[in-house]
Amino acid sequence: MEKQFGIQMIENPRPDHGRGPAFLNPENTAAVRAVHTALPEYRETALVRLDALAEALGVRAVYVKDESTRFGLKAFKGLGGIYALFCVVCDKLGLDRGTTTYAMLQASPLREKVEKLVFVTATDGNHGKGVAWSAAKLGCKAHVYMPKGSSELRAQAIRDAGAAEVLITGWGYDDTVRYAAKMAKEQGWILVQDTSWPGYEEIPKTIIQGYTTMADEAAAQLAAAGERPTHVFLQAGVGAMAGGILGYLRSRYADAPLTASVVEPAEVACVFRSAEVGDGEPHVATGSGETIMAGLNCGEPCTVTWPILRDQADFYFSCPDWVSAHGMRLLHEAGVTSGESGAVTSGLVSMLAKPQLAEMKAALGLKADSVVLLFSTEGDTDPVAYQKIIHENSYPLPQE
Repeated sequence: MEKQFGIQMIENPRPDHGRGPAFLNPENTAAVRAVHTALPEYRETALVRLDALAEALGVRAVYVKDESTRFGLKAFKGLGGIYALFCVVCDKLGLDRGTTTYAMLQASPLREKVEKLVFVTATDGNHGKGVAWSAAKLGCKAHVYMPKGSSELRAQAIRDAGAAEVLITGWGYDDTVRYAAKMAKEQGWILVQDTSWPGYEEIPKTIIQGYTTMADEAAAQLAAAGERPTHVFLQAGVGAMAGGILGYLRSRYADAPLTASVVEPAEVACVFRSAEVGDGEPHVATGSGETIMAGLNCGEPCTVTWPILRDQADFYFSCPDWVSAHGMRLLHEAGVTSGESGAVTSGLVSMLAKPQLAEMKAALGLKADSVVLLFSTEGDTDPVAYQKIIHENSYPLPQE
């Protein structure tokens, strides 16, 4: 393990660079794109080239997928929410997922049946907003529970996205998930959670499949520019997005090397902790559980994607909060609005240009012909916090 500036890195001694799991390969996720592209709000999000960062790092190119405009939600989570709810509705009504369309669900008599369904979830913000918006799109009701310390601004954004009932609880994230599961069982609601555990994996799989649209778009955009990634950095909370995107990219680029890194907040790094223990099992994060990266503040790995991250990631990083703030400011200068959970990978990649992190950079194999792919998964989902970090320089870089 290496550590500089509070940034820690673990190298996977035996990474598997084979194809990702079948449920995430491009052929088996084509139906996801069909659902997304049929939505009136669907627009391909931008892939932004960060030339200044590439020059500082000494690589050919750095690209960031800007999810701040996705479906007007300021985050990518609607991709998973709408596909998961679509699948649940089809299954509940005995409809074939492959032939049913969004338009069919909007028309009578199916819409009257859909409107009777009630969904529930726990969230740090973006996932709940995605579920609330998706439920509203389909005409359903949703209940959203948030952990203690959640921003009221984030709670109101969820209400505005889908007129959902939102409650900030007195518990941490993982206990709030358990409460949502309890309420689903007691009330007959449908739990739509972006993490999983034994006995609850089918709906999370559809959420994870939903995320692959942004990877599919990014791959096509890179191809149009005559590029393919050699390195990808993926931020993780429970690891659903990171595992889903990595599984997809491993299949998409099975014929070419791709170095994958998983990046987490230092104070709540469950994937990093699991890799550190090294027994192949998922482990609960240690640390204070406090981070500005609200969307990554998750203490227990997703059981669906943990095997992907365990076997197919090359490196694991844990980063202090200032790394994310640094990334936010860097992306702001490049014209990309990125929130705390969206910018940590950009902040880390920028720090890898520092002489003190030269050994980490060398271990990653970042060279003059490298092409780096990043995903900024959210915009300014907490506008007040965003303005403080951008304009008041809160969470500054440490002294070198």
